[in-house]
Amino acid sequence: MTVTPQAHLGNVAVLGLGRTGEAAARYLCALLGSRVDSVTVFGGAASEPGEGTRALEALGARVVCGTDEVTGSFDLAVASPGIPDSSPFFSAARACSTEVVGEPELAWRESPERWAAVTGTNGKTTTTSLLTHLLREGGLEAVSVGNIGTPAIEALDGRGAGTWFVAELSSFQLATTRLLHPRAAIVLNVTPDHLEWHGTMEAYAAAKERELANLDAGDLAVVSVDDDFCRAMAARAEGRGLRVCRLSVESVPTSSCAAFLRGETLVVRLDGAEHALVDAGELKIVGRYNAENALAAASVALELGVAEKDVRSGLRSFSPIEHRVEPVATVRGVRYVNDSKATNTDAVEKALTAFAPGSVVLLLGGHDKGTDLASLAAAVRARCRAAVCYGEAGERIAAALEAVPSDLAVLRAARLREAFAAASAEARPGETVLLSPACSSFDEFSNMGERGRLFKDLVRALAEKGDAAPAPQGE
Repeated sequence: MTVTPQAHLGNVAVLGLGRTGEAAARYLCALLGSRVDSVTVFGGAASEPGEGTRALEALGARVVCGTDEVTGSFDLAVASPGIPDSSPFFSAARACSTEVVGEPELAWRESPERWAAVTGTNGKTTTTSLLTHLLREGGLEAVSVGNIGTPAIEALDGRGAGTWFVAELSSFQLATTRLLHPRAAIVLNVTPDHLEWHGTMEAYAAAKERELANLDAGDLAVVSVDDDFCRAMAARAEGRGLRVCRLSVESVPTSSCAAFLRGETLVVRLDGAEHALVDAGELKIVGRYNAENALAAASVALELGVAEKDVRSGLRSFSPIEHRVEPVATVRGVRYVNDSKATNTDAVEKALTAFAPGSVVLLLGGHDKGTDLASLAAAVRARCRAAVCYGEAGERIAAALEAVPSDLAVLRAARLREAFAAASAEARPGETVLLSPACSSFDEFSNMGERGRLFKDLVRALAEKGDAAPAPQGE
């Protein structure tokens, strides 16, 4: 696609030197002398000069490291998603900029056609990946961008004329949008998470709802009605005259657009026309929450013109993504499953529904977000035989699990490696050792992917010592 310039951007500041900030800066530097007058990158207080900063300077950017001060006068500032809008860093940029936006907003303004957006506390990555897969199954060009790993601004280079951007958008990214207008938008769920960033649940939910802010009557909003925050969003969207596909795995909505389970069959209804797709048991991604993810993705795929037969075949062929209830191997009769992406309590509770009660030895722990643990503790006591608690949050989680007497075995370990050894020693043939930590990874790892890869390496090392078989996809 040839990018249609939306405006003369003038003097631009970029906040942050992570992958998103560097991608935005590189894109803007390519426009220097045409639509951009200057690019200044502010790395933040913890940033230091290095190979990345020198590369940006070679492209024409001015780079400022080691401070949260933002000085100058800018027509636009582009903020990386890890910078809260309440922070002094963000506030300093706001004070000297005409407008502050996030990277997805900039990317949309530069290339606004054919966007589908996905958000929610949990299930975003699976749904984004599945929707991309379904679009490709139907013969359309599609790429996954955003919070899934590839900044949308980075994917603009070489974007094909008919390519769909399927954008996984976090609450951080959505909080800094203003004009973003996808053709279809999915909101899967809103449960407590990232409150240290947003401050309140209401602010967190409001950031998620920004995905729907610019939709009009020709678009489609797919919104769960299985939690209170999303149900309220659906009602507000309908009040604006939007086409809302009510998504549920707990009931059968009566609206003209809906996605639901009829028995075990996934059914999508668009403008009164029903599409009975596949049974949930035919999916390789397991659990009721994954049926919800599949319904959401199928709804948008059908809306965007994918044939019903192609949606069916795509649903059947899609495999679990890395780090999300990902089967690793079976060693001496014990299954090992990597769910490192479960960085909050709701994700763990959903993951546990994919396994028989009493058959799981669960690994819990990591960086402590300070989340309330009552609901998690009840779910773990109900569905697990044992739990190994480790890391910064380990003791607090263990105490929550032991607060109510039960048959649950609660073990403690310092780090993931020791927790894995304890779980492997505890597990019995026929059981599952599940890494589903309920915490972010930053006490021990740089990200959840690094944590998940260590878990898989430990499984492989264990397999070399005994009989092992790869876990069938879909377990």
